[in-house]
Amino acid sequence: MFRLRAPGKKPITITTTTTTTTTASTFLYWSPESSPTAVSSPTSMDPIIWSGLPNHILDHILSFLPFKTLVSLRSISRHLRSLILSTTFLSDHSFSLPSFLLLSHPQSFQSFPLFDPTLHSWRTLPLPRSLSLTCASSLLSSSSHSLLCFSLSPSSASSLSVFNPLTRSSRSVKFPFYPFPYELLSLVASADGYRIFTLCSSGASRSVYLYDSGDRSWRKFGGVDHVLPRGFNQDGVFYNGSLYFVRSEPFLLVSVNLDDGKWTTATGDGVFPAEDEITFARLVSDSEKKILYMVGGIGSNGICRSIKIWEFKKETENWIEAETLPEIVCRKFTSVCYHNYEHVYCLWHKEMICVCCYNWPEILFFHVGRRTWHWVPKCPSLPEKWSCGFRWFSFVPSLSVSA
Repeated sequence: MFRLRAPGKKPITITTTTTTTTTASTFLYWSPESSPTAVSSPTSMDPIIWSGLPNHILDHILSFLPFKTLVSLRSISRHLRSLILSTTFLSDHSFSLPSFLLLSHPQSFQSFPLFDPTLHSWRTLPLPRSLSLTCASSLLSSSSHSLLCFSLSPSSASSLSVFNPLTRSSRSVKFPFYPFPYELLSLVASADGYRIFTLCSSGASRSVYLYDSGDRSWRKFGGVDHVLPRGFNQDGVFYNGSLYFVRSEPFLLVSVNLDDGKWTTATGDGVFPAEDEITFARLVSDSEKKILYMVGGIGSNGICRSIKIWEFKKETENWIEAETLPEIVCRKFTSVCYHNYEHVYCLWHKEMICVCCYNWPEILFFHVGRRTWHWVPKCPSLPEKWSCGFRWFSFVPSLSVSA
């Protein structure tokens, strides 16, 4: 047990233990103001000594520390931060962070309910006071690397806020101009940064705007009016370097390359998997295995009678049927959405294809590996009066990604 003290900083007490993992019930309640509590009188360590330790010795010491202590240590010095966040350290030491389905609602903006599919239990994700006071209760998007994107209150409507709940890091992203009437916003993150995609209407035309966290700048591209109609409200899905959309009447597979803003459309044989009438279609993507799926309703006269899942085979550019929703489950889901399929959206979360509805607080999900269907139960903390505006997001905590 010892203390690390940097010039001008409060000392942080380190209690060495053999625990290197954290659980769902503890890491969500960490706050940057808290520090580990010593169980006995610690021994102060001269900053000159610990700052001069070789990296392999520091790495060995850090490997014994609890996860919450590592999070606190990031602010001690740039040297410790770079070591803790290095690819080598994160890959060599396993932190068993759980992943969650996050529920957002217009009436809830100080905290979010989280569902852990592994433990089949609920948690709460509190927002820091500085963010909860400025956010207009609108979580717009999430990424596969734990980042959340918020729209700010009308008084700060000239920017967005990108936030990592685990590291408590956030950044304000200013719009290229004001007012900026955006739509279809998507946050796409990677190990070295993130990009924000959105459409903006200016007069009679619309344009694509792409923000890159690397150079903190926006780029503008055209061509969207030729491929996506006005009023289109389904978010894009990131796959193979592009953002994909599926539109109806007629059904088209549309994609935009996030590097050059070029649009591509696909239609004809092999693009859509069934000759039956498709009442709705939604896309999801497994970013780790780079697989694109389609969830579609099959029926007639605009009424869905069955729901199927197809997998896109890149080698043959064909859709292969992977699963059909059991009839009794299909009947329940179609009664939930009242055959208003504009309310239906889908997302990918850790081997699960989740089928959601804006006016229903439950999720229907298909576990791809086990080939089983399940319902996520209604959150017990939700008041009965909440009847619409439910938005679900995949939340996979990550220590290595900063906003």
